[in-house]
Amino acid sequence: MNLSRLSGTALQYAFLGLAAFLSIFPFFWMVISATNTSIDIIGGKTTFGDAFLANVGKFFTEVDVPLIFWNSAKVAVLATVLTIAVSSLAGYGFEMFKSKARDRIYSLVLLTLMVPFGALMIPLFMMMAKTGLINTHIAIMLPTVASAFIIFYFRQSTKAFPTELRDAAKVDGLKEWQIFLYIYVPVMRSTYAAAFVIVFMTNWNNYLWPLIVLQSNETKTITLVVSSLASAYYPDYGVVMIGTILATLPTLFVFFVMQRQFVQGMLGSVK
Repeated sequence: MNLSRLSGTALQYAFLGLAAFLSIFPFFWMVISATNTSIDIIGGKTTFGDAFLANVGKFFTEVDVPLIFWNSAKVAVLATVLTIAVSSLAGYGFEMFKSKARDRIYSLVLLTLMVPFGALMIPLFMMMAKTGLINTHIAIMLPTVASAFIIFYFRQSTKAFPTELRDAAKVDGLKEWQIFLYIYVPVMRSTYAAAFVIVFMTNWNNYLWPLIVLQSNETKTITLVVSSLASAYYPDYGVVMIGTILATLPTLFVFFVMQRQFVQGMLGSVK
């Protein structure tokens, strides 16, 4: 019995170790490549080189790093805050307010998840062109504000919200917006943290829609800049890897800082 349990534990650790290796290796290879020249990378070199400082210098010379980071941060943070504010209100409303039309409207919202973004690009572009928002960051943020998935996530999480708190608040004379702001938001903070991580990563890594809307170098985000470096006639892959590392660091930072709240939110924890 002990032998079978030991072998089972060994298999679990072996599987987890393999999964961890497969997850970490792309980032590890990216770091190694950032220290090598483009010729070494193409040749398949898998050891650290001595071209790291040269690659960093080239990247900061070719790219206006503060500007693109400011563009990416502005779009990601503002879009995340707006999305969470609107979607949490919608999720709260769909769960707390009962009506005959509620489930029908909610079903229509979920049906939008089945529509591929490729089918929406042309109508969205025409809409933004008619309103004069092409080549602006507002055009990137507006389509993401009402997220069907985040609305669904907040409604499912709201099912665990203690209704006794809402009833007690009503007895005390609180209005609905006060209940939402002063009771619901603090109680559901782990849900908000998990949603923040998901939405921030999505907006920071957003590529296709900004590629269509943004047309000047002054408005481009870091994902577009890294893509343009990689698609050059003679791409310098060492410089591309430096840009990729810099583009990855903010999302890693946000996730590691909020990983505990993220796990609690995904498990449906309510405090």
